Amino acid sequence: MMKNRADLPSLDSALEAGQKISDLGITKQFEPGDTIVNEHASVRSIPFITKGSVKVMQSDEDYKEMVLYYLRPGETCIMSFLAGISHDTSKVRAVAEEACEVVFIPVHTFQELIGKHPEWLSYIFQIYHMRFEELLEVVNAISFKKMDVRLLKFLQKRCAVMQTDTLSLTHEQLAHELGTAREVVSRLLKQLENEGMVELGRNRIRLLPAGKLNR
Repeated sequence: MMKNRADLPSLDSALEAGQKISDLGITKQFEPGDTIVNEHASVRSIPFITKGSVKVMQSDEDYKEMVLYYLRPGETCIMSFLAGISHDTSKVRAVAEEACEVVFIPVHTFQELIGKHPEWLSYIFQIYHMRFEELLEVVNAISFKKMDVRLLKFLQKRCAVMQTDTLSLTHEQLAHELGTAREVVSRLLKQLENEGMVELGRNRIRLLPAGKLNR
């Protein structure tokens, strides 16, 4: 079972008394839609989310993208961490889902922290475990679940991350993030609306109580 964020050790608890995460790197602010980590870019600093939420995506050779997982306050992108310590380029793109604050910690600083504070290694292992389980869910959904179930699960996940029951996005955006056609998304959203799972408006999707239940 995937670990809850509350089970993660506090980042600040892994530091010496009085020191904060913001002391370790550069803090930057991002608006919704801003790119935080670019695909194929060199990773010299590891991003830690302190406010807001971030979606991590991957594209194929046809530039079709799919959301792999979301990051929330207290989390980092494990893919960026692996690329950083391996002196490799990023295999994913991280985009601000909402206004957010990110602390970029240089790779060498992070490696020193792991050596000095074992709690950081524990934190990384737990983040890795969470992300691995989420990626398995993505693979399972693509391989075995029908698109209507994938769509509903995606809406549930996004609402949970945003802590809302109403999402402002277009059918085109949804199709892009699910790696399918807009016409398919529009048809399935209408089906979900007829089933009482969602309420549709102009560029707005509201998840109804029936849609919040696992299906």
